[in-house]
Amino acid sequence: MIVSIVFAAGCFWGVEKHFEHMKGVVSAESGYAGGNYANPTYEKVLQNRYTKDGKRIVNYTESVKVVYDNSKTDAKTLIQSFWELHNPTQLNGQGNDIGNNYRSAIFYTTPKQEKIAYITEKEYQKLLTKNGYGAITTEIKPLKHFYMAESYHQDYLQKNPNGYCPNHATGVKFTKEKTKQIVVTPLGGKEILVIKSPNFCPYCEKFDAQVAKKYKGKLPMRIVLASNLRGFDIKTKLYATPTILFMQDGKEVSSHIGFMNEKEFYKAVGNFKLGKGSEAYRVAFNQGTDNRFCKQYDIFKNTPDGVFVDKLSGEVLFDTRDRFHSGTGWLSFYKAVDGSTIQREDNSYGMHRIEIIAKKSGIHLGHVFPLPDGRKRFCINATVLEFIPKVDK
Repeated sequence: MIVSIVFAAGCFWGVEKHFEHMKGVVSAESGYAGGNYANPTYEKVLQNRYTKDGKRIVNYTESVKVVYDNSKTDAKTLIQSFWELHNPTQLNGQGNDIGNNYRSAIFYTTPKQEKIAYITEKEYQKLLTKNGYGAITTEIKPLKHFYMAESYHQDYLQKNPNGYCPNHATGVKFTKEKTKQIVVTPLGGKEILVIKSPNFCPYCEKFDAQVAKKYKGKLPMRIVLASNLRGFDIKTKLYATPTILFMQDGKEVSSHIGFMNEKEFYKAVGNFKLGKGSEAYRVAFNQGTDNRFCKQYDIFKNTPDGVFVDKLSGEVLFDTRDRFHSGTGWLSFYKAVDGSTIQREDNSYGMHRIEIIAKKSGIHLGHVFPLPDGRKRFCINATVLEFIPKVDK
């Protein structure tokens, strides 16, 4: 049997995304419920968000109509998930979204749903009180009208690739997880923390697939739940995922809320690891050039067998077998590792050159020039590289 129920738990984008991925859910649609005027629109709902209930105008709250197959899931599972999804003790808002259009509510369509809503409310209130939270403010009412939101609000998180998933959960669960909680403490030195959602978050999944799983840099990067952190000095409010934190000895240096693509991520890593005013940063992101015979060149020019990697991404770029001494004062190679770099025209300073760019991170590496014997000289800045010696087996 196909049944529906309407939930309001703050901004409907995240609520919609949460429920549409649950087993047994047929559809989840964003809309408006709980008001008393005709034909609400997003603009009208925003205009009326500070109107108090009981007055002439009762405003709508951003809601999600969940249609489910009760042979594959049940009302209790969905309602319990609703309580755990947000903070039902926050009145007229969730996180930084303030106003009665963000109020918490359950609009039931069957007597069974009504009964379960009140029973689970009492159960969850006990758990919240035990964990230091106040009284639940959630409305529990029969559904009278549900108005579909504008088309651009439907599947919003899928349509906006650089967004984030709001997370207003208290962390209080109906049943304790059997697995032991993993406590995350500072490693010391510089590290990157990626705060993920305890629930499904498309942007977390996207960042993990496109960036995190491909990252090979030396800076430690950990993907963690905010609730597992201990001993960190974090200034950024962890209300959304993913949130990328750049930490030094357990203290936040900088942060980014929302999805980052590879180029954006490595620009932030460069600022954090290299320092925005450093020579290496100037080379990597401002097409700078090392000084001839610089200190890093002297270190790298006679290394044993091994490979040179991108200082930010850890991707292998050059092999010592292709290195030669050109006498120019810059590292020189006959070629780059296949598929590791990109070449593009560079007409700066009145010259025509071919620039070499790291494919993964997008940083500037140097230029390539023809040699008299028909081969090429990859003239590469040493300050944007790291060396990994060959390990004999």
